[in-house]
Amino acid sequence: MSHGHSHGGGGCRCAAEREEPPEQRGLAYGLYLRIDLERLQCLNESREGSGRGVFKPWEERTDRSKFVESDADEELLFNIPFTGNVKLKGIIIMGEDDESHPSEMRLYKNIPQMSFDDTEREPDQTFSLNRDLTGELEYATKISRFSNVYHLSIHISKNFGADTTKVFYIGLRGEWTELRRHEVTICNYEASANPADHRVHQVTPQTHFIS
Repeated sequence: MSHGHSHGGGGCRCAAEREEPPEQRGLAYGLYLRIDLERLQCLNESREGSGRGVFKPWEERTDRSKFVESDADEELLFNIPFTGNVKLKGIIIMGEDDESHPSEMRLYKNIPQMSFDDTEREPDQTFSLNRDLTGELEYATKISRFSNVYHLSIHISKNFGADTTKVFYIGLRGEWTELRRHEVTICNYEASANPADHRVHQVTPQTHFIS
């Protein structure tokens, strides 16, 4: 399976290696603002709603009062709906300094309401993870595959050997584009036009028969 590493070894790079200064780094990980948090799901979380708390400002990533821990086993599945279209460029996964830290992350795009059964399919990209205790290691996505994402699923499939997995922060870097209103209009027009076409076809034979 392809792991899509940005370079050899761990397949990640330090966020500080990028060119933007520290005060702008938080802005780069601002995609959490474009998540529809009311509809975000985290499957197999031990405490309901705790999965939402790991999507927070980059400056608050070291706040360990907000975290999610898996329940029945080591797996977690985040279903993340965005409020527009996203070009996803990079992800940070921050965990604990023990075996509960995620060791593998699998990404799927545009599969709303994804379940653990759905993770049997081939992911769009898979990463082997290193322990990251400070939120500095970024995993670069294949932008060609993640250039038009309205829903992202993150499957934490493994950790380093613990019974449960713990995540403190997930950072998403990329670009967000508002959904164009005319696209919605066209979609509604097509949906309303089709039933009208069917009614015309049904009435025409009757009219012809009477005349």
